[in-house]
Amino acid sequence: MNPQNRGMNLTQQVADTLGSAIITGKYGEHNPVPSEAVLCEQLKVSRSAAREAVKSLAAKGLLTSRARQGIRVLPESEWNLFDADVLRWMRESNPSLELLREFAELRVAVEPQAAMLAAQRQNSEKISQIGSALNRMKQAESGLDDPLEADIAFHLSILDASENRFFSQLGRIIDTTLRVSIRFTNMRTGVRAGNHHEHKQIYDAIVANKPEEAAKNASLLMDNALAIIVAALKEGVK
Repeated sequence: MNPQNRGMNLTQQVADTLGSAIITGKYGEHNPVPSEAVLCEQLKVSRSAAREAVKSLAAKGLLTSRARQGIRVLPESEWNLFDADVLRWMRESNPSLELLREFAELRVAVEPQAAMLAAQRQNSEKISQIGSALNRMKQAESGLDDPLEADIAFHLSILDASENRFFSQLGRIIDTTLRVSIRFTNMRTGVRAGNHHEHKQIYDAIVANKPEEAAKNASLLMDNALAIIVAALKEGVK
């Protein structure tokens, strides 16, 4: 099993190993997951640990297990993409450009509206958190902060400042999308960190209580990121 999952109990370790294997395509329609008895032998775990791990992955929509039918991997359309473990496995699986495109499309749909709401709601404490993240981005340009973490903090703080609980809970998904997409878009554009000026335009509009301008500036940023990914897809980049 993966040494990185040593902080988990035995059932969680089995689920982590199997879940990652499913997401990466090791197991699927044409290469089924072994039976519980074989899993016990391969992973050196008890029958109960294997059984509970399979139940856990079934709850996440990754597989189904029935008597006389064995363990069957379900199609991606059944996976719970909002589950924290599924998101983590996807992030660690060297996701395809198609998946990056879908991530970017989610951001295009959500983040401009969140910026608009943040400008409308004017929660000074939460807007201050956006400003702090923006300052971290500025520091990152001089190597004084982590550019990826600063960029992510900026976008998550806008979701929080929207004061919409559903948007705030999308933070985990947006975090994942950013971790896999920012590296790619930065590599494609030849930059190391997010554009501080473009992010500041969003922040300034929020502070100035200009919802439409905040949404517009956020849309421009999201659209640019999506366009980079779409262009790479058209070029056949793998």
